[in-house]
Amino acid sequence: MTRNHPRPSRRGALLGGAALTALAVTAGTGTARANSSTAGASWPTEFPLPNGWLPEGIAIGSRPYAYLGSRADGAVYRTDLRTGEGKILSEGATGLVSVGLKLDHDGLLYVAGGTGAARVVDSRTGEILTTYQLTATTGHFINDITLLGDRAWFTDSLDAVLYGVPRGRTGEVTALPLTGDWVQTPGVNNANGIVGTPDGHGLIVVSSTPGKLYRVSLRTGAATEIVLSGASDVANGDGLFRIGRTLYVVQNRLNRISVFDLDGQVTTATLRSTITDPRFDVPTTAARFGNRLYLVNARFTTPQTPDTTFTAVAVSI
Repeated sequence: MTRNHPRPSRRGALLGGAALTALAVTAGTGTARANSSTAGASWPTEFPLPNGWLPEGIAIGSRPYAYLGSRADGAVYRTDLRTGEGKILSEGATGLVSVGLKLDHDGLLYVAGGTGAARVVDSRTGEILTTYQLTATTGHFINDITLLGDRAWFTDSLDAVLYGVPRGRTGEVTALPLTGDWVQTPGVNNANGIVGTPDGHGLIVVSSTPGKLYRVSLRTGAATEIVLSGASDVANGDGLFRIGRTLYVVQNRLNRISVFDLDGQVTTATLRSTITDPRFDVPTTAARFGNRLYLVNARFTTPQTPDTTFTAVAVSI
């Protein structure tokens, strides 16, 4: 996991800086760092979400709170990992979607908005601080995020482009077309989960279809396929999580997490183990607190109605 080092608060920058681009619509922030705590043995390993929530993304910072987005209306739910109790932090609205989420150390919550948009939310108040319209609202799906350097990098599952949004300030959005070995399959989800490389100089992206991992140059966008050892593919690859040179790939409809060891140059990923659990019901993304990974069950194979129940579950790592 790439650890963020303390920096000055970015709240003032968001409140005081005028928008530097027509893509940004600004409005403020909070506090978090990559955690290294140990989850208490008595803490729940499963907790409910509101009926009809339609979860897909989860983010956790240095404190024991999970933030979970809704595909139904873009709302964000916050759960106390110590008790499993939660409440809606940020109210949703018609037309909004919240898919992938990442929490920065200054309390800014970055949200992939599905239909072309990205949002920045104050994790203390739930206020939407900034909205970026990255693409057109149709023909694109802004799906997941990682925080690396001075940008939050977003995947578009329906287009071979990554988008870099400035962290903690308004400014120009960077569009990084994917080239090199990248294979774009029309009409299905391609780029999905994303994390930084261990050296922090590049990105690792999973393509759900046909199930490949790529190392992407931040400078050129050139994608190099990562050779898999011990596995033929990572089909249905969704969320990614990395700790050092260990890469966790959540394979949603396969109801498993594949654990890979990366070589030093991120050219090869060797399968170490797989994690399965009877509580998995199409898990999508994962976030860590201490010695646990927390995952949301999106239940894509279950009818998605206002009465459908949803949970998040934790597994030890």
